Amino acid sequence: MSSRILIVDDLVPNLNLLEVKLAAEYYDVVRATNGLDALKIARSENVDLILLDAIMPGLNGFETCAQLKTDPATWHIPVVMVTALEETRNRIRGLEAGADDFVTKPIDEFNLMARVRSLLRLKMVTDQLMSHTTDSAPSRDLIDHLSRKRGNVLIVDDQQNSAARIENVLGDSHNITAQNDPKEAIIAATRNVDLLIVSLTSEAFDGLRLCARLRSDPRTQDLPILAITEMADEDIMVRAYDTGINDTVMRPIEAGELQARVNTQLKRKFYADSLRDDFHENLEMVISDPLTGLGNRRFFDRSVGPLLEGVTYGRTFSLVVFDVDHFKRVNDILGHDVGDDVLKEIAARLVTNMRAIDIVSRYGGEEFLIAMPGATADEATAAADRIRGLISGTPIFIDGAALKVSVSAGIAEAQKGEKVREIFKRADDALYAAKKAGRDQVMQSQVKVAA
Repeated sequence: MSSRILIVDDLVPNLNLLEVKLAAEYYDVVRATNGLDALKIARSENVDLILLDAIMPGLNGFETCAQLKTDPATWHIPVVMVTALEETRNRIRGLEAGADDFVTKPIDEFNLMARVRSLLRLKMVTDQLMSHTTDSAPSRDLIDHLSRKRGNVLIVDDQQNSAARIENVLGDSHNITAQNDPKEAIIAATRNVDLLIVSLTSEAFDGLRLCARLRSDPRTQDLPILAITEMADEDIMVRAYDTGINDTVMRPIEAGELQARVNTQLKRKFYADSLRDDFHENLEMVISDPLTGLGNRRFFDRSVGPLLEGVTYGRTFSLVVFDVDHFKRVNDILGHDVGDDVLKEIAARLVTNMRAIDIVSRYGGEEFLIAMPGATADEATAAADRIRGLISGTPIFIDGAALKVSVSAGIAEAQKGEKVREIFKRADDALYAAKKAGRDQVMQSQVKVAA
C-alpha cells in the first residue's frame, strides 16, 4: 500500500504540480485548499505526511502546523512547509510551529522527494511502534514533557570552532559532546546518544560514509542524524537523505534554526523511545507473572510450540509439573503475604537449579510448569527429584522464622503426535499420583502414546 500524502495550497496550479510529482512516485495524494480542511482531513483520515503551503488566506500554514503539532491525534504526522519565503526567520517560525522540514519554491523535485522519503521512513517506524501500544496517540502532557527533556547530542566535526559554536547554541538546553575521529564517533554513538550532528564538509573524514555506516549498524540505525552542509551542496544533501539522515542545516548556521531542528529531532526520538518502553512493558505484562517474575501460562504455551514441532522430527522434551504441598494451609494459617513469599522463593530455586535452556513458568496458583528440551522422562525425573530434595531439605526463612515447605512433581515425556494439553494431562495425572502417595515425591507418567 502506497504512502498517503496530504498537499495543502490555496492555489490550484500549485496543487496540480505537486500531485503530478508525487503521483509519478506512486504516492496516494489527498488535496486541501485551506488550513481548516487540512486539519479535518488529518484528524479523520489516515495521512502519512503533509506538504503544507506557508502563505494561505484565513488559517495560514504556520498556524495550521501549530495546531497539527499540538493535537495528540496528529502530532506524529511529519509536516513539510512549502513556501517562497526564503528568509531564515520564516524557516525558524515554521520549525518552531512544529514543521519537520522546509522546502522553498520553485520546488526542486529531487530535493523534495529525498526529504519525503526520509520522513516517510520515520513515520513508518513510529506507526509500527504505535501499533504495539495500548494508546494510539500521545497525551498533551507527554508532548509537553518531551519538548522540555534534555537530550544527549554528539557532534562529529573536524573543525573545532564549528563544533564549539554548535555547543554554545545548544549547551543550555542539552548535554553536548564532540568528536573529530569517525571511528571514535561510531563507538560513542552506541553509548546513550539521542542525536548525532555530522559535518558533511569535513576534510578529515567522509561524512556520508559515516552516516551510511551508522545506518547499517543495528545499534544506531534509528539514531536521528542532523547533517551540516554548505548552501551550494545540493547534490550531497540529496545523497545524504537517501543514505538515511533525518534533517539538514546549512552553513552559515543560524542559531535559532539549529535549535529548532535539534528540538524537533529530539522530541521525535524521545517519543519513539517512550513507545518502545510501553511496548516492552506491555509485552512483559502479557507474558510475565507479576509475583515471581517467571513466564506465565501464555509465555509457556508460546515457548513450548517449537519443542512440540521438534518431536515430529525425532527430538524430545519432557514436561515437569511442580506443586507446593499443603499450600492452602500456608495461606490459611500464615496469611497470603507469607504464601506469596513462599511462591517467590520456590520460583527462585527452580530457576537457579534448572538449565538455561529449560522453560520455567508459573502456570497458576502454586503450580509451576517446566519444559526440558532434549530430556527423556528418566532424565527429567532425576532433575525434578534433585530440586524436590533441595526444596524440602532447605527451610525458607521469612521474617527470621524457618518454614519447611515441600513440593511434589509429575513428569511426562512428549510423544510423537501429542498436543501440549495431552502431555500436560499426563504430567498432571502423575503429579496427582505423587500427591495421593504421600506428597514430597516425584512420579513419572507411564502412559505411552502410539506413534
